[in-house]
Formats: sequence, structure tokens, C-alpha cells
Amino acid sequence: MAEKTQETSDGAGGRSKDAHLRRRLGRADLKAVPEARRALRELLTRWARPAWSETAELLTTELVTNALIHTDHDAVLTATVSPSKLRVEVRDFMGQRPTLRAPDAEDETHGRGLVLVQSLADAWGVRPHGVGKSVWFELDAGAA
Repeated sequence: MAEKTQETSDGAGGRSKDAHLRRRLGRADLKAVPEARRALRELLTRWARPAWSETAELLTTELVTNALIHTDHDAVLTATVSPSKLRVEVRDFMGQRPTLRAPDAEDETHGRGLVLVQSLADAWGVRPHGVGKSVWFELDAGAA
């Protein structure tokens, strides 16, 4: 799995207040899930946002797992930390939109991911692309 983490510049030779993480996730590679959590935790710690880590890791786990289980393609994880929020997107290359559904009490492992995202994120949604979509969430600094 390729990893690209970068700090952006403020244009004056200094470090900006935003940080970015971008990872390509291999098709059906569930080992990518804990690796994505670790990379996000490191990004948040490095950028003095560890309070977001627990919720961000849980929600990222849900989005990454959905993309790897419910599609037959690679996915791309992108996270952006700014002074005011964290935004995480998982892009896949299937056009089908995810559906928010009530968890089935008899199904112990499926149906809870987007309910968690809806409950814990300050904002979330689905953004269509020419090919595929991104499912995203945001955590606001004031809520952390």
C-alpha cells in the first residue's frame, strides 16, 4: 500500500495549518484497515489533535471497511486536518450510493457503520465523482 503524507505550505516558505494524508487501499485488503487507523492517529498526534483520534479512527474504520467489502476495486483514503476541523474521505470506484439502514439485531457484524458515522460525525455525506463516489465525514474543533 502506498502512503503519501504531506504538509502544505502557506506560500511564504512556512508551514500551513493544514496537514494531509492520502493512502491507496488495495482491493479487499482488510489489513489496510488497521494501517489506515494508525496513519490517521499519527497525523492527528503530529498536528496536536489527539482528542479527535478515538472517534476519527472508529469512523475511518467504518468507511474504509465499507469501501473494501462492498466494492471490487481499490479505494483512496484522504484526511485533512485544519485548525477548525478534520475531514476524512474514502473514495471508491463504484457508483452505487451507500444506504443508511437500521441495524438488524440478529446480524452481529453488518449494518451499523453508517449509523455510527451519522451519530458521531459533525457532518457527513456522499459526493459523486465521474467514476465512483466519496463517502466523507467531518469532526469540528469545537466539538472535540
